[in-house]
Amino acid sequence: MITLLKTLSFTGLALTVVPAILVFSGTIPFEMHTNLMFFGMILWFGTSPFWMKEKEL
Repeated sequence: MITLLKTLSFTGLALTVVPAILVFSGTIPFEMHTNLMFFGMILWFGTSPFWMKEKEL
């Protein structure tokens, strides 16, 4: 379960970084950039707290 959450989290993180590079290089339009970054943000913030939380002693 943790592996799936980490995979989804890093996919969301990649969706917030890679579109910025692609729109800068002119590969994708700005509208696609905003959509991809929005879905990446939702994916990252929706999954990362579940595997990044501290363990209780």
